[in-house]
Amino acid sequence: MPHDPRSATLAAATAPGTWDLLVIGGGASGLGTAVEAATRGHRTLLLEGHDYAKGTSSRSTKLVHGGVRYLAQGNISLVREALHERGLLRKNAPHLTQSLGFVVPAYDWWAGPFYGLGLKLYDVLAGRLNLGRSKALDKAATLERAPTLQPQGLRGGILYFDGQFDDARLAITLLRTLEDHGGAALNYAPVTGLIQERGRVVGARFRDVETGREDEVRARVVVNATGVWADDIRRLENPDARPLLSPSQGSHVVVSKRFLPGDSAIMIPRTDDGRVLFAVPWHDHVVIGTTDLPVPEASFEPRPLEEEIAFILNTAARYLDPAPTRADVQSVYSGLRPLVKDEQSDGVGSTAALSRDHVIRISEGGLVTLTGGKWTTYRRMGEDTVDCAERVGGLPQRLTVTPGLHLHGWSEEPLPDALRVYGSDAQRIAALPGAGCFLHPGLPYTEAELRWGVRFESARTVEDLLARRTRALLLNARASLEVAPRAAAILAEELGQGPAWADEQVRRYREVAEGYLLGPASLSPGQGQGE
Repeated sequence: MPHDPRSATLAAATAPGTWDLLVIGGGASGLGTAVEAATRGHRTLLLEGHDYAKGTSSRSTKLVHGGVRYLAQGNISLVREALHERGLLRKNAPHLTQSLGFVVPAYDWWAGPFYGLGLKLYDVLAGRLNLGRSKALDKAATLERAPTLQPQGLRGGILYFDGQFDDARLAITLLRTLEDHGGAALNYAPVTGLIQERGRVVGARFRDVETGREDEVRARVVVNATGVWADDIRRLENPDARPLLSPSQGSHVVVSKRFLPGDSAIMIPRTDDGRVLFAVPWHDHVVIGTTDLPVPEASFEPRPLEEEIAFILNTAARYLDPAPTRADVQSVYSGLRPLVKDEQSDGVGSTAALSRDHVIRISEGGLVTLTGGKWTTYRRMGEDTVDCAERVGGLPQRLTVTPGLHLHGWSEEPLPDALRVYGSDAQRIAALPGAGCFLHPGLPYTEAELRWGVRFESARTVEDLLARRTRALLLNARASLEVAPRAAAILAEELGQGPAWADEQVRRYREVAEGYLLGPASLSPGQGQGE
């Protein structure tokens, strides 16, 4: 029997009446805002033009962190806020977040005391929500934690603790939490225009990608939470709106766990470009990144530049033994950061020093724009935005409940690693057809997880299933291509579609997934475009 709840969601979204909040954008900031609004009792609708977390919100370094680099820059308030939010998320979504030890290797005599003092301040700023105390390590203890560190010249290291998570799975968890609290959300529903009356923004027009149908919705407040595309929505109201953003690109490579066995991550505190470089164990693989390069415009499928790949692998080779080469890379991916321009800046030059703080802007017509920020502070971003939206829209001003809100799937029960990200839903997934049938020997996912993604998590395409409901594309792009036909067959069966539709799904997925494969250097000259 086909399972397709989309028609009911579309009908609810377009039913006569006025929503309290219309949130445009289904990434970290949009979902966080929508959950904040719905849990305060406001009628909330979210529209996403592609899929939830399609952009940067599924392409992070997989860390819930205060930001060691921001501490070095002296941005104490940002670090304190992020550390507080890190602790709240660890309590509210234990199935999705965990404490992770990070080793900072010391190859110079001064490195241990210098970084040790900074990380003690990190502990102090975290307060009672600290995940673990930092401490100095001798050479033997450092290599015990990170056995593939280059031993030559190693003096010791510092151990500190931060948080780790699965970004796209947190996005889907927020979607489910929104629905649990009476909110509605629709993906593949791009906003095509804003409705304005007497100089006020009172709603939006959108298109249902699947049917081509155009509809409009009305709301007392419209929130623009579209990340690096926030300026595009602002120009729907005012074509002459001055750009707020200067996007930058961060790229990563994913390699086998053999390059970093054990349970600890590595943080290189200062690279050639002034950033930090992380090597992070994640889903039995290792994510290495990131970079920080300004880009002239936003793309839905940003591609790593050859210079970024070279930088990551060359830096890793200085610290890891053995070190991964191009041949060892199982997937590459890039995300775009919505960095807020300096008021005096023309947006040209380095983006490494631009603000990671979130900002809220209210237009003359009452459009509330939220941009900037990072995953770690998504909840605080939503709280600040709804506080503002209540005033703009004349809504009842209510206190936030999200600091103590258990997200969908919250569970204190021990869960099997394979289904841990689903929390309390794990047993229901294990009861679905295909629970014992793994998609591929190189991937930890079953056919049942794909069915669950279609039935309960709004997956509409093979890309949704393999890139974001599961993380197959990021863990092993080639293996994900091999299972795409089976994923398409399951998707078609669940949605009541035929073989030709499934074949088209596979073709589209291949176009996207091939960009995550790392070929010879000569074949990756620059940034390509997605579909």
